[in-house]
Amino acid sequence: MYLGIDIGTSAVKAVIVDDHGAVLGEARSALTVSRPNPLWSEQDPADWWAATTAAVVALEPALRAQVRAVGLSGQMHGAVLLDKSRQVIRPAILWNDGRCESECAQLLAREPRTYDLVGNVIMPGFTAPKLLWVQAHEPEAWARTDLILLPKDYIRLRMTGDAATDLSDASGTLWVDVAHRRWSLEMLAACELSEGQMPALYDGDAVTGVLRGEVADAWGMARVPVAAGGGDNAAGAVGVGVIRDGDALLSLGTSGVIFAATEVFRPNVAGTVHAFCHCLPDRWHQMSVMLNAASCLDWVANLTRAGSVADLLAGVEASGRTDTPELFLPYLSGERTPHNDPHAKGAYFGLTATTDAEALAIATLQGVAMALADGLDVLTDAGTAFESITVIGGGARSAFWGRTLAAALGKPLVYRAGADLGPSYGAARLARLALKEDAIETVCVAPPIVQVIEPDPALAEILNAKRVAFKALYQSVRPLFKEGHHVL
Repeated sequence: MYLGIDIGTSAVKAVIVDDHGAVLGEARSALTVSRPNPLWSEQDPADWWAATTAAVVALEPALRAQVRAVGLSGQMHGAVLLDKSRQVIRPAILWNDGRCESECAQLLAREPRTYDLVGNVIMPGFTAPKLLWVQAHEPEAWARTDLILLPKDYIRLRMTGDAATDLSDASGTLWVDVAHRRWSLEMLAACELSEGQMPALYDGDAVTGVLRGEVADAWGMARVPVAAGGGDNAAGAVGVGVIRDGDALLSLGTSGVIFAATEVFRPNVAGTVHAFCHCLPDRWHQMSVMLNAASCLDWVANLTRAGSVADLLAGVEASGRTDTPELFLPYLSGERTPHNDPHAKGAYFGLTATTDAEALAIATLQGVAMALADGLDVLTDAGTAFESITVIGGGARSAFWGRTLAAALGKPLVYRAGADLGPSYGAARLARLALKEDAIETVCVAPPIVQVIEPDPALAEILNAKRVAFKALYQSVRPLFKEGHHVL
């Protein structure tokens, strides 16, 4: 049996999987995000560790005792700063934090070759500019910084005592030469860092250490090996077999990601495409990333007092309505692809005296779908082609939302068994691969198909027409975002 642990933004998730790929146990422990200032997004790494322990020990003791290896996945880009004694210096700055826009420009000025060195545009969500912000605004914290880890790798440090990471997660720091799969000494130097302040780099299916004795005892497990693992989306891809050119997935979690596996490094800086290493050896991937997807549904469910997202969707589906004149920009905490705009805000447009809660819900669902279609366009512009998209994450539970998404994207959406587990399931597969008893192609197979949602032509026609206004709306109100104005 194999344990997969995913350090998410809203929860830590843990699953135990057997040799046949069946999920025998799953548990989760909730997390909260701190937003002490505008554009800020932080979490205390101690909360990750407490939630990890809670999720693991919630699994059946008899199953834990049979675990042979552990794999990790987690939210990307977070900056965990540690001192020489490996104590956390300050709260972790997260992937959806937008405070360091000016530091992005500063980093490019320091190293004009950035795009050639790493193959990715500099965005506030990435790790490197966060460190420039710390240098400028918290010099005492910067002076104490001896090691920088990503979220899942802080958990690894607590589990094994080893400072290590995998190439897929590390690609999102802007410190990795993605083409050659190694740390970029030039990019580290631009941030006044050295390779000695970085964790060791591994492919995701490599062993990075073993559980410390006290952790193994507390978790009721043997001192089993821990795999390098992967960034959340790369691990999710492993979980549903998205590992070859032509394979793609749509991850519907807090964020929304379209992920395409590639057999070669294929950057598209101009299109703000993320071009990263896959967590498997000698493979890469592209991503378009929007910062708010399922989080928009949570938000509008609270706004309209729907009770829950499930209740919200059920109400809209029961109404039979498929269109509404209202538009929604889903940029509740800025946006990445294709806008790279940390100041972007959410906006409703076209409200009238007849606008009701269902109309707001429909506009929200369609706004997220059209923003994902913007991301699909830049992947297509980068030369990436695929026929269908596998859906993973919490949003994979809703076929009703899937119909809207399929129509907006113009692609069949494939729903597979266990897809809602996402990265945690992929992390368990990476744990199994780390034992080197099975081939990648044997383990990373696509789970059985539960259903396929084809694009509905009538709904696609509605959304294609609305998308013209959707794109124009963003361009019209963009000048107001940075000035602090709000549109509702």
